Amino acid sequence: MKNGERLGLLVFFLICILAVQPVLADNAAHQIDPATNYYNHGEYALQQNDYIDAISDYDLALGSNTTMIKISDALLYTYRDKSYAQMQLGNYSEALKTLDAGIALYPTDEFLWNNKGWAEYNLGNYTGALNSYNQALDIDANFTPSLVNKGDVLEKMGQHQAAVNAYNAAIVSDAGNNDDNSSIMAKLAVAQKEANASFQTTMIILGGIVVVAIAGVAFYVTRKPKATNEPATKQDKNTGSKKKRKK
Repeated sequence: MKNGERLGLLVFFLICILAVQPVLADNAAHQIDPATNYYNHGEYALQQNDYIDAISDYDLALGSNTTMIKISDALLYTYRDKSYAQMQLGNYSEALKTLDAGIALYPTDEFLWNNKGWAEYNLGNYTGALNSYNQALDIDANFTPSLVNKGDVLEKMGQHQAAVNAYNAAIVSDAGNNDDNSSIMAKLAVAQKEANASFQTTMIILGGIVVVAIAGVAFYVTRKPKATNEPATKQDKNTGSKKKRKK
């Protein structure tokens, strides 16, 4: 092999090495980032429904340097998925802590607000749940999960017509999804029936109030003593003691 050919081959290998090195360095950076590794392990555990290990891995990720997972949005998913795992285990109070920490960093994420509403709903805090669902819908008015969940909490609060409105909005926002729509339609039918019954009850009560009021007026009119225009007697006018006439 001639010297010129050897030199050209050496230059070619040098160019290849220079091109490959940044890629290797980038892969190495990802491989040694603890937060990324813990997050990936947590996601795998979550897919296996191993919620305890998933939560442990997410905690390790949050306890590490989160710079890399924040850049890739994995930090947001860590809060979302950790809260989901906690709620699957029934740890709603702990899930609220996770969600509040996530919302502090991502206040415009509708999924975090929706999950917070679900945790509050299961803790019996219906007012707080309704507020959280409304926060999610302020971010995305057509966010179907929050529309459905809002309908559920309104039903619990006895606001049946408002629940009907929420379910109808959910059906419109989720048009084309037959599986979800059938479930929402079933909830809508129940809410509509209860709304109708509530309306009828209200009308009966109002009718009763009107009848009682009319009866009261009629009783007052028939029992009221009649006024007279007769003048007072002389005796009534002279109520003072009579003076004796001197003889």
